[in-house]
Amino acid sequence: MKLTKIVGIHAAQSALTYSPQKITRVWLDMERSDKRLEILLETLAKLDVPIEKVDRKKLDKIADGMNHQGVVLEVSLPEELSENELKTAVEQLTEPALFLVLDNVQDPHNLGACLRTCDASGVHGIIITKDNAVGITPTVCKVASGAAETVPVYMVTNLARTLRWLKSEGLWIIGTAGEAQQTLYQCDFKVPMALVIGAEEKGMRRLTREQCDLLVKLPMLGTVESLNLSVATGVLLYEVLRQRV
Repeated sequence: MKLTKIVGIHAAQSALTYSPQKITRVWLDMERSDKRLEILLETLAKLDVPIEKVDRKKLDKIADGMNHQGVVLEVSLPEELSENELKTAVEQLTEPALFLVLDNVQDPHNLGACLRTCDASGVHGIIITKDNAVGITPTVCKVASGAAETVPVYMVTNLARTLRWLKSEGLWIIGTAGEAQQTLYQCDFKVPMALVIGAEEKGMRRLTREQCDLLVKLPMLGTVESLNLSVATGVLLYEVLRQRV
């Protein structure tokens, strides 16, 4: 079992709401007292986990210097789900599918940020590759701020094969590329779909690109050639959300 630490009241509340069974230990600032922390403690006390009150200096060290607001939780990391679990999830959907596909994305900060955006924009899950890509790590969980518990992450061994299967289930595979002919504002995102984002700097691999039904791009009016991966993903997903709500 892989463990990580969650710091701060908001992150602790998310863990309590979505995965209290994964909390294994709690540290509290013995010198701090405020209403939010007291309410949190009342809920934590109902769990069968060790709760230790420590001084501020020790809690700072446990939290690796991050702003902990008086609380740090130790939790077991979420696990990536399998291809079979992805198939079950797709088959059970009762609304137009929306999946984010990350093709060999390796930066844990990007995956964590994408998880947060996916949680906020109603994505049904993220699909990642087994090789040459980051999975769920402590850094990913910290950046995700609780979204790693709410957004399923499916790990697949052969992405091109998975995309072909998604197409057979009626999903459109929409890739992103700077050389695409149409922008995201010219695309119909109300269809069941999987949005494919290529790796940092390299973009989509050839076999991945060949599975795409169409390619879209973000309009770029300045001098930079591209946006950060997670920023671009946020722009794309919120255009999808705008069209669907």
